Amino acid sequence: MTRTPKPAPPGRDRKAVHWPARHGAPSAAAPAPRTAVVGAGIAGLSAAIALAERGVHVELYERAPVLGGRLSGRPTRLADGSTATMTRGFHAFFRQYYNLRALLRRIDPDLGMLTPLPDYPLRRRDGATDGFARLPRPAPWNALAFAALSPTFRLGDLARIRARAALPLLDVRVPRVYETLDHTSASDLLASINFPPAARHLAFEVFSRSFFSHPDTLSAAELALMFHLYFLGSSEGLLFDTTTEPFPQALWEPLAAHLHSLKARIHTGTAVRTVTPRPDGRHDLGLDGPAETFDAVVLALDPGSLQTLVRHSPALGDPPWRAGVAALRQAPPFLVSRHWLDRPVHGSRPGFLGTAGFGPLDNVSVLERWEGEAGRWARARGGSVVELHAYALDPAADHESVQQELVDQLHTLYPETAGSRTLDSRHEWHADCPLFPVGGYAHRPAATTCHPRLVLAGDTVRCPLPTALMERAATTGFIAANTLLESWGVHGHDLWSVPGRGRNRLLRRLARP
Repeated sequence: MTRTPKPAPPGRDRKAVHWPARHGAPSAAAPAPRTAVVGAGIAGLSAAIALAERGVHVELYERAPVLGGRLSGRPTRLADGSTATMTRGFHAFFRQYYNLRALLRRIDPDLGMLTPLPDYPLRRRDGATDGFARLPRPAPWNALAFAALSPTFRLGDLARIRARAALPLLDVRVPRVYETLDHTSASDLLASINFPPAARHLAFEVFSRSFFSHPDTLSAAELALMFHLYFLGSSEGLLFDTTTEPFPQALWEPLAAHLHSLKARIHTGTAVRTVTPRPDGRHDLGLDGPAETFDAVVLALDPGSLQTLVRHSPALGDPPWRAGVAALRQAPPFLVSRHWLDRPVHGSRPGFLGTAGFGPLDNVSVLERWEGEAGRWARARGGSVVELHAYALDPAADHESVQQELVDQLHTLYPETAGSRTLDSRHEWHADCPLFPVGGYAHRPAATTCHPRLVLAGDTVRCPLPTALMERAATTGFIAANTLLESWGVHGHDLWSVPGRGRNRLLRRLARP
């Protein structure tokens, strides 16, 4: 019997882990199962495409008028008469996002819609700046080089680090990391390691706020998993790509065209109000019009939307599952402000800059550095398009005050912008991201439910692979689809991840409890 060779890794990390799908028929038998996918963000689109590519009849429902979920965008007319696409903010497409990139390769095998940014600089208010462009990719040399090159680390600081407390970071495994660290906050873990305060704030709190959460409330398990995914567990490096055009044009419109080519149907502006299991194993979807019956359902919703749907669907799930869904929490609000300026920012300003110590300002993007639409506007007007992000904001905060404070901090950070005139602005306030609080893993649902043909997807959902953020959304979308395909005897889709344990054998031995 000939052994099937392991496929080549999708990136540069030779230790990337291949998760092969269970073998089965190449496509669903006729009549094709009729499946509803509820939610058209990354998770829902991944599930819909994975199912449709195996001959499943897919109906994709999205409450919003556009696709993309938390990466959606809509056209807006500016004061100068031009049209721009306002999105929900910059997102980094890291090279270890193997399954998200596999999704995008459906529309371009060469990933031409992505462009690399040369560095990922992080700046403190005192001017100290860290970056990742000069670091070696393999662990642990990347961490050692970061400490050696960083202005926030001093030799005395390194000597005071409590190595024993840091050992769990050297061998992160799922789900063990949740069993050992989910009871601790990210800030308590960092304090126990005794990282120097400046380095702690810059190199770790900046990352924890990428989860739209303050480190006092974020589970240490998520912080450790993030550190593994982006740093100690992967040799892909911490640099990333972003899209060459706004998300709708670069991603969602081509993926929608791909779905249409697979005979899937997309229903935007259509809310699914209820899901009711039937005795025959199928499910009725309550819509604004007549109910629709489906052989299977994928729920790819943010926590609040999932809770609302479950609350209005009394027959859905068993009591423990419903209690777990009800216990899910959403992260505090975040703000994305975009300003079209009449003058360019200085040419030395990076395309993306993370910040620490600038009030609520978490990062600044100069969009014309990498986005085609912004670049065309900036060249035509001689100006700049600047985007400001603020995460984990007080729900009671006055919106106009926070928006103005971001501008004030921008003027401090980039003084040349103080003399610019704002030609137009747009502000996006949202509070629909999952919160991963201390002790919250026990409540998070898995992809499977007590209903064999009802599955979940999204970054809220437990994932057996070491993933986070957009990659977790894409991965759970494929896992949800594979679960249904396996139930029909159909071959699923292979997945990839960073290593599922510490990379170095000696460090793994040191990290043993």
